[in-house]
Amino acid sequence: MSLLTRRGFLAATSASAATLLLPAQVRAQSTRMTLSATSRTIEVQGKAAKVWGLLDGNGRYGLVLDPGQAFAVDLTNTLDAPTIIHWHGQIPPNMQDGVPDLPMPMLQPGESRGYDFAARPGTHWMHAHIPEHEMLLLAAPLVVRRPEDVSADRQEVTLFLHDFSFRPPAEVLAEITGGTSMAGMDHSQMGQGDAMSMPGMDGMVMDLNDYNFDAYLANDRTLDDPEVLQVDKGVRVLVRVINAAAATVFWIDTGSLPGRLVAVDGEPVQPMPGSRFGLAMGQRLDIELDVPAEGGAFPILALREGAKERTGLILATPGASVTKVSVLSDAEHPAFSADFSQEAALRAVTPLPERVPTSQPMLMLGGSMMPYVWTINGQTWGNHVPVTAKSGDRVEITFHNMSMMAHPMHLHGHALQVVSTGGARFAGAVRDTVHVPPMGRVTVAVDAGEAARWMLHCHQMPHLSTGMMTEFAVSA
Repeated sequence: MSLLTRRGFLAATSASAATLLLPAQVRAQSTRMTLSATSRTIEVQGKAAKVWGLLDGNGRYGLVLDPGQAFAVDLTNTLDAPTIIHWHGQIPPNMQDGVPDLPMPMLQPGESRGYDFAARPGTHWMHAHIPEHEMLLLAAPLVVRRPEDVSADRQEVTLFLHDFSFRPPAEVLAEITGGTSMAGMDHSQMGQGDAMSMPGMDGMVMDLNDYNFDAYLANDRTLDDPEVLQVDKGVRVLVRVINAAAATVFWIDTGSLPGRLVAVDGEPVQPMPGSRFGLAMGQRLDIELDVPAEGGAFPILALREGAKERTGLILATPGASVTKVSVLSDAEHPAFSADFSQEAALRAVTPLPERVPTSQPMLMLGGSMMPYVWTINGQTWGNHVPVTAKSGDRVEITFHNMSMMAHPMHLHGHALQVVSTGGARFAGAVRDTVHVPPMGRVTVAVDAGEAARWMLHCHQMPHLSTGMMTEFAVSA
């Protein structure tokens, strides 16, 4: 597959390919778009694997919206099981948020449902809000372009990351959780894994990876057969990276290409130069790269933290020789989960306005590997005490992680701004998913939106499946 010119290109992608190559001119907008939750077959390590996915009306993977285009989508469930899709990073009406029975029931096989709301620009994604379904890869990119994306003289690529097992997700969760998973839990009414440890703070032990998956995928492929995308010599490329993995934190390594992190979770940040950036589950990174005038082949790699596994794609200019990249690095990659430095250095381009908070709740994040149970304020979902606010209130939530695993905390229906990582206040990144390191504290500011029950949970699927979820209950 190749990119065409710096402007006006649109490469078609097959149903099994997750890369979205985006046009530089506004495409004709249809009144509504269609999306199907469906099964598909991909090849992993030379074997056919039946997974699920989200395809548009033309059989392409995911959705791309033009600047100003509304999210007007008809979703059909063609699977043989009920499911429901959450529009991660969007702020829809609560009725359309996509959480089982909060308030809408799951979409039954053969059923269709319409969604209509103003789209939030940026790099986002969509996924089943059922851990087992997300682990079957029922997820896809959701990119909403800004006007400046159209006018920018650059090419764009989406890099969509997964961890993958040939085993059924229920078996994987049962092994990780020791049988304590509540993956099929009723979200509205509910009243030892393969661990890997590294030295943590003050000699304590930090748990990084609680399962070794069979493969780590970049756009449905491994480095045994990576996607090679043709780019022009001397061009600027925007790589939209989405961590859709169930339980894997990655480093994004741009190698020899100079990189600038320009947005996180769809929101612009002051450019941060570098060649390696951390990315937790549910989070997104927009990274600008400059391809040299002499051209070449450039692997863009996702490195599993605390392990040797890696995945990725390759950018190559015409005629460049592409060298095979091993799926294993020579040495284990360092831990991202213990490091606040990236988050502490990020600054929002458009921060939230300064306001005095109405409330400042503290959420204690706890749990352990044995027994495998993860909690918020000592409670699992069903026994939880909601975080409460009135619509329009400024709330500052402090996540205090008292466990030795990191937790990517995601709030539905709202934007969060990081204002402290335990020290002095700053106007940090605007996000929807914040990574809280072991024994660390992160404070976020949020303006309470629609009066409704909004989910607030860890985006590590085994943690979510054992009940690490509460709600942000907003009243009128």
